[in-house]
Amino acid sequence: MEEVKRIKKDVNLFAKNIKELESIKISDSEEKIVEMARSYSNDTIYYMEKNDNLTAFGCITYAHGLLDAIRLLHKLI
Repeated sequence: MEEVKRIKKDVNLFAKNIKELESIKISDSEEKIVEMARSYSNDTIYYMEKNDNLTAFGCITYAHGLLDAIRLLHKLI
């Protein structure tokens, strides 16, 4: 799969996964982690616009890791 398509696929998956959190109550400290994940997701778009796909992929991967930690704590995965 082409790198840009892969990154876009991961961005879309992130958007889907973060919506799951709307249905549960998370603590203030967990919310800070979710905000960090959102920031990394936004950074992904920034780096894609700069044609820095390696950094963009790193950002979305890190965003998924942060989000997955919260999802795991709440047994969503």
